[in-house]
Amino acid sequence: MRPSLALLTCATVLAAAVGMAGAATTALAAPKIGEPAPDFTAVDSKGQTVKLADYRGKTVILEWTNEGCPYVKKHYGTGNMQALQKETTGGGVVWLTVISSAPGQQGHLSPAEIEALATKQAAAPTATLIDADGKIGKAYDAKTTPHMYVIKPDGVLAYAGAIDDKPTADEADVKTATNYVKNALAQIAAGKPVDPALTRAYGCSVKYGS
Repeated sequence: MRPSLALLTCATVLAAAVGMAGAATTALAAPKIGEPAPDFTAVDSKGQTVKLADYRGKTVILEWTNEGCPYVKKHYGTGNMQALQKETTGGGVVWLTVISSAPGQQGHLSPAEIEALATKQAAAPTATLIDADGKIGKAYDAKTTPHMYVIKPDGVLAYAGAIDDKPTADEADVKTATNYVKNALAQIAAGKPVDPALTRAYGCSVKYGS
């Protein structure tokens, strides 16, 4: 093998190894069930600063969304997501909807557009957080829209994954689905371990920037 080719091969292998190490680091950084949920500070669609730490003592739901995603439309088109938002917030749960779509990507909205959409959909989250740089989404390893997380009052992550057990964009499936979020909330309220605590999220990929 010529020296130049050998050098190139070594460099390629090294780059691959570094890439794998970086991927491993990212995987290790993902939040784990039973451990403290990553703290964050964000600005919501009303221009208010929202800190996760301020909600210590309350159950918190995080919902990743993208209004252009068919899987999101399934839950908002049927009123399923809004009904769950109203039911949970009415019971004292904090619901934070997160938009991690980067500027120029599907689902990215201005604060005014977010407010207009919420009115049109009759959505009822506690707040909608603007995460255009993707920092919150990446801290939670949010992969899809929707991707759901439930945080217990002590700040520990209790559930992460799909909203339900029907990984389709078919609105008819909402009626027969087992809702994992409602299941988690009921078990937390009863002082029981959440089961399942981790499921495979389904939907469109979160539209992070480069």
